[in-house]
Amino acid sequence: MNLVNFRFEIDADGIALATWDMPDRSMNIITTEVMDELTLIIDGVAADPEIKGCVITSGKDSFSGGADLSMLQDLGRSYALLKAERGDAEATRVFFEQSRRLSQLYRALETCGKPFAVAIHGVCLGGAFELALSCHYRVLSDADSTRVGLPEIKVGLFPGAGGSQRLPRLMPTPDALQLMARGEQLRPAAAKKLNIAGAVVPREQIVETAKAWIRQGGKAVAPWDEQGFRLPSGKVYSPTGMQIWPAANAIYRRETQDNYPAGRALLQAVYEGLQLPMDQALRVESRYFASILRSPVATAMIRTLFLSKQELDKGARRPKEIPPSRPATVGIVGAGFMGAAVAYVTALAGIKVVLVDRDQETADKGKSLSHKLMTDQIMKGRAKTSDRDRLLELITATPDYTALSTCDLVIEAVFEDPKVKAEVLGRIDAVLKEDAILATNTSTLPVSGLARAVTRPERFVGIHFFSPVEKMLLVEVIRGHGTGDRALAVALDFVRALKKTPIVVNDARGFYANRCVLAYVREGHIMLGEGVPPAMIENVAKQAGMPVGPLALNDEVALDLALRILRATKAEVGNDAVDPAQEALLVALVEGESRLGRKNGKGFYDYPEGKPKHLWVGLRAFQPVQQNPDTSDIAVLKQRFLVVQALEAARAIEEKVLIDPREGDVGAILGFGFAPFTGGPLSYIDGMGAATFVGLSERLAAVHGPRFVPCDLLVEMARTGGAFYAQDERSAAA
Repeated sequence: MNLVNFRFEIDADGIALATWDMPDRSMNIITTEVMDELTLIIDGVAADPEIKGCVITSGKDSFSGGADLSMLQDLGRSYALLKAERGDAEATRVFFEQSRRLSQLYRALETCGKPFAVAIHGVCLGGAFELALSCHYRVLSDADSTRVGLPEIKVGLFPGAGGSQRLPRLMPTPDALQLMARGEQLRPAAAKKLNIAGAVVPREQIVETAKAWIRQGGKAVAPWDEQGFRLPSGKVYSPTGMQIWPAANAIYRRETQDNYPAGRALLQAVYEGLQLPMDQALRVESRYFASILRSPVATAMIRTLFLSKQELDKGARRPKEIPPSRPATVGIVGAGFMGAAVAYVTALAGIKVVLVDRDQETADKGKSLSHKLMTDQIMKGRAKTSDRDRLLELITATPDYTALSTCDLVIEAVFEDPKVKAEVLGRIDAVLKEDAILATNTSTLPVSGLARAVTRPERFVGIHFFSPVEKMLLVEVIRGHGTGDRALAVALDFVRALKKTPIVVNDARGFYANRCVLAYVREGHIMLGEGVPPAMIENVAKQAGMPVGPLALNDEVALDLALRILRATKAEVGNDAVDPAQEALLVALVEGESRLGRKNGKGFYDYPEGKPKHLWVGLRAFQPVQQNPDTSDIAVLKQRFLVVQALEAARAIEEKVLIDPREGDVGAILGFGFAPFTGGPLSYIDGMGAATFVGLSERLAAVHGPRFVPCDLLVEMARTGGAFYAQDERSAAA
């Protein structure tokens, strides 16, 4: 066999070993070439009477991350071209056959007549896990890094290579649905408990354990292909089945608001497939998968959450002429909650930290957050005591600024006040070594203004972390007017070392994410003033695809902070930059009612100790009129929430705050949870078409005010048929 991506050998017992080890890649992925070689391996094993069976394993530190999603995007482009040439019927037929090739390949493996086992170490996800499910026996290493799962739902798809049919035949249907609908990953012990893994052993034993199963006469037939097979949860129409499906539909509606066609298609494929023999069930799965693969939602989500994110993670916006760097020691000044959390994620990446605050007690308190967060991981079984000890050894807490003199990068993370920051930046600047980079962690203050406090603005950059730092994947790297390429490159390399996604934002008040968030929160405030019931505001926002309502979000970031930002904006930009009704509402709540948000137990919500939060009944007093919820136009309310944020994103592009639409979309979803099913605010505009979006914005502006007036860039795009992404990137959804 002429193989490039696999090594193939046969031992003295006649057991073949196919080692997946793609050249020039750190992780195996499923490509057209890999499928071609797998076909050769399956056919070769099946045809050779000397081969008793085959074990598939990986030659890398992980098994595989799954299919190359750009390959699936290419299918969409091919469909669009063929549709133009031969019509929809022929294009659909060809697309269906091409989209199910992997499913057919795995079924060929499963029914080839020879036993196949898979030996897995590290991550095994998506199409790679579907390969494992088609094998007759699965061995997992017991390493902490080993995970299996089907995360396709997170990019707008569902398992389309047999996963949706094999998983609920191995385990109870509710468990299978939850794994697929949430894209969850299983650790080895859980996989064994759920009947996915036949054995869990140390890494060095996985291949031998798989071979031993073949030597001992492992069956070359899947359980569902044997006579008398019974589904773990019984038939769909059994008493048990009748209890599963109404609940599954209700959970889907609750968790997705029916915004994700892939979730609905998953339920349909499983429901119909479980009533059929495997071959017909796989065809049902393929039919739904082909439909979803061509959908605008999948196209947008794949582009943003897989392709664009992957490109940004690799440093797409990094100055190419600057050599790669990794700081040996990072200084963090300000051991409050934000600075302490940045210290934690930095040490977690194996980088030494000098954590500075005004006195030893305050600095030590900041370090204690790392102890707490690591203890939480230990309690969840995700870390060991020795891991915590190693991490804490990396953090030096001190009030001594001269300890920063050895740092390669220093991040200022003190109170969000320009005078306080200027004083601290000056003290840091005085002790920095010659080639060190100085950064500020600020959420709204222009970096170029803060740069006046330092002597070398070319080595000064903004690094805006989002809270909670240990969970949020996005970091905005802010380029001030004087920031040099090296400072930008060092900041980007640092963020990537933390395994977070950086976006480059040019300096402006609110940068990118916060200006969109503030627009979203403001719209909730305005709706409240219009008399929309508070519960409706929150629920409609979630129906539109936002993770939390604007009132709950404001409580999390604090009402007094929102008021402070509003007043600072008003002072710097002018009265027209703020909504007077919003300002009056915040003044009344903060200064009149002392309602600051979650931090003092009362904001738009009340937070009774030990009980769920609930909307404050006193909000009605701040509504001069009250709308009848039965006559409120839900569709318009949803549009307002999404359009007002999309307009802000478009303005950021127009003003050159953002240069790359990929950063606008990835940043919006990772930073503030903008409706992921849209692919991000700029993809939302592209998906609708600029002309349609401008028309919608103008209608909203006529009724609700000038904040909905489209910017000149959008008007020009509407006139010329322009888009943020090239036409060929959107045609896959045609």
